[in-house]
Amino acid sequence: MEDKVKEQILAVRDTGLTNMFDTCTVQRIAHEMNFFELVLFLEEHKDKYVRFILTGEE
Repeated sequence: MEDKVKEQILAVRDTGLTNMFDTCTVQRIAHEMNFFELVLFLEEHKDKYVRFILTGEE
């Protein structure tokens, strides 16, 4: 996982607008924030995303 994607995940989390396990809403918010790397990452690597949310590890 690239540092840029991690930063984008944390930025979406910091908005407090959604439960981070609601990946559809996370993608929508990421798109609205122009975090296109995160949108694609969620499409291709949802398992890695969930692991990062749960453990903070890659």
